[in-house]
Amino acid sequence: MKIGIQSIHFTADRKLLAFVQKKVAKLDLFYDQIISGEVYLKLNNVTEDANKTSEIKLMIPGSTLFAKETCKTFEEATDLAIESLRKQLVKQKNKVKSHESNHKELVKAI
Repeated sequence: MKIGIQSIHFTADRKLLAFVQKKVAKLDLFYDQIISGEVYLKLNNVTEDANKTSEIKLMIPGSTLFAKETCKTFEEATDLAIESLRKQLVKQKNKVKSHESNHKELVKAI
């Protein structure tokens, strides 16, 4: 899976980029048909503590999944967004499996 990472309003260090890359790549374990992913790390209003936003968009066949979280650290925001996407991917996988099994039953009935 190809993953693009952009940092907005700041320059991300290698450690943060590697962390995000590793976390997003692990989503392949839950759904192996992910085409690509885009991550946007944004530094928002500097006067607030929770000013770091992680937005992650995943392209899968026939759909796009999205999660956005804002926290005190990019790592925490990324973890929460990844967890949200993990749930979405599991739901998508179950939906596809259900559709496939229904299709097989229809074929048997014919």
